[in-house]
Amino acid sequence: MSSSLVIIPTYNEKENIQDILTAVLALEDGFHVLVVDDGSPDGTADLVKLTQQEYPQRIHLLEREGKLGLGTAYIAGFKYGISNGYYFIFEMDADFSHPVKDLPRLLHACKEEGADMSVGSRYTKGGGVKNWGMNRLVLSRGASFYVQFMSWMPVSDPTAGFVCYKREVLQTLDLDKIEFIGYAFQIEMKFAAYTSGFKIKEVPIIFIDREKGTSKMNLSIITEAITGVIKMRLKTLFKKAPYSLKLT
Repeated sequence: MSSSLVIIPTYNEKENIQDILTAVLALEDGFHVLVVDDGSPDGTADLVKLTQQEYPQRIHLLEREGKLGLGTAYIAGFKYGISNGYYFIFEMDADFSHPVKDLPRLLHACKEEGADMSVGSRYTKGGGVKNWGMNRLVLSRGASFYVQFMSWMPVSDPTAGFVCYKREVLQTLDLDKIEFIGYAFQIEMKFAAYTSGFKIKEVPIIFIDREKGTSKMNLSIITEAITGVIKMRLKTLFKKAPYSLKLT
């Protein structure tokens, strides 16, 4: 039984899914993978099942009806990982924008360097992006500065979606109170972990824009991120408990 589970949410990723599964499973660290598929009409889940025949113990599939959003996919994956005994639980995109080879570096930061949560960061020293136009780069960097200014979080890449959590982080946070489903979900999870006292370490990565398939970015996702930061900040101003901490 592996201690590490990589969660990959999918919607219409038939061009990438088998290749990304093969790449993750080829790593020496023995990662397991959970694909959370939101009823992809292109047959993504069928390709997962096909690959699963070769790796029945290491590939898991959670099929959901309809496009329910990135945040809810990860929450479902977190709960699956906790209930099945995984100790390190990862977030990762299916489109190879997150370098597969850097999964062990995220694991090392949590396993050996004292981090409770490690973030594959484009904007810390040594990180970067490839194949982005200037408009997208300015938007992304601007969003990061905005989130840092509004939240006071010492994280250079708060919208990053390449993350490793120790099990304790996900067990401590009240996952049912995480509100957002788009990029704001990534900000909210980091903010919840930070305000609950967990140590976050950024690991520099080179983010490469997808070559196959279609980006899921849209205006509503950007709007949610902008307004979501304000809502999160206001919540912490008017209550004494850390953001989204379970109350026992």
